[in-house]
Amino acid sequence: MLGFNLFKPKGRLGIDIGTASIKIIELKKKANRFALNNYGLLELKDMKVGGAAPMMGQSVLKMPDDEIVWGIKEIIKKTKTQSLDVVASIPSSLTFTTLIQMPYITEQDLARVLPFEAKKYIPISLDEVVLSWSIIDFSNKGSTTTAEIFLAAVPRTETEKYKRIMKSAGLNLVALELENLALIRALLGNDLSPTAIVNIGGRSTSIIIADKGFERVGHNYEIGGFEITKSIARSLNIGLERAEELKKKIGLGHSDENIINEAMISLVDMMVFETKKTIANYEVGGQKISRVLLVGGLTNMPNFLQYFKGKLGRECFMGDTLARVVYPDALKPMTKEISSTFAVSIGLAMRDDK
Repeated sequence: MLGFNLFKPKGRLGIDIGTASIKIIELKKKANRFALNNYGLLELKDMKVGGAAPMMGQSVLKMPDDEIVWGIKEIIKKTKTQSLDVVASIPSSLTFTTLIQMPYITEQDLARVLPFEAKKYIPISLDEVVLSWSIIDFSNKGSTTTAEIFLAAVPRTETEKYKRIMKSAGLNLVALELENLALIRALLGNDLSPTAIVNIGGRSTSIIIADKGFERVGHNYEIGGFEITKSIARSLNIGLERAEELKKKIGLGHSDENIINEAMISLVDMMVFETKKTIANYEVGGQKISRVLLVGGLTNMPNFLQYFKGKLGRECFMGDTLARVVYPDALKPMTKEISSTFAVSIGLAMRDDK
């Protein structure tokens, strides 16, 4: 979505500028399969704002452009990334999406009519957004064919910001894409069955219902990994960095000696509750969710999957965004972490512009 083609690259970068970090993946096509060529991450705490490192809990997205450019260049320098062509993600919080149904004649007719139809659904002037759309499905009633359309709009101020950042970083911006669509591509590939995806980020959790390869429902819940870290820090009266270490090392263990369980469980239970509610609301319409996939750095925490699955009461799996990617054998011990942490970046780099 929201892309403009320049040329077909030999290699491509997927750049995910999130709230807590900048993540970059480099994929190259080999024998019709994607190959992992490089990856890098720079966390917010390691970035410099006005000469000082920012406090954990601030947002990369709200940093000055030149600091984001510095972060991207730093990753590229340290990883020795070679590709220059980029697909970057637009966060869900900055986008407006909806599903609409319209009588279908030709795509040319739809292209002419859609801007007028979009005015009914988009709360700001169309002059202030970049509009994009895709046909998801068709249905027939008698002689009338109806098209189901996924409609997306992004403020022009945001698209211009990303263009400036990538140009300043010496990169070629091939396309901007909604982060949820990149995530769906990385996790599901050609699987069109209804699936719930729970993406736990640093500052928020996105619960997505995907069907036929597109987002049907998107729910953002303002609790993420950082809130859990803060809860541990408050509970134990320790610093945020030490709390983060304990979270990653101990996790949701069942031992009585797990001193951080109590600080985390109520927040994780809230994530489960929001997931249950989102799925239940969708299934009221008659569609059944076949599975639930978890992604995001927090999912690598010890016993997180087991706990989440038990509370949810459904089939629940770790999402594998590297399932269709070739990678060196030396990376096998790290694939679980790469798959979950770089999920959006992988989906971005997989985008195939014909």
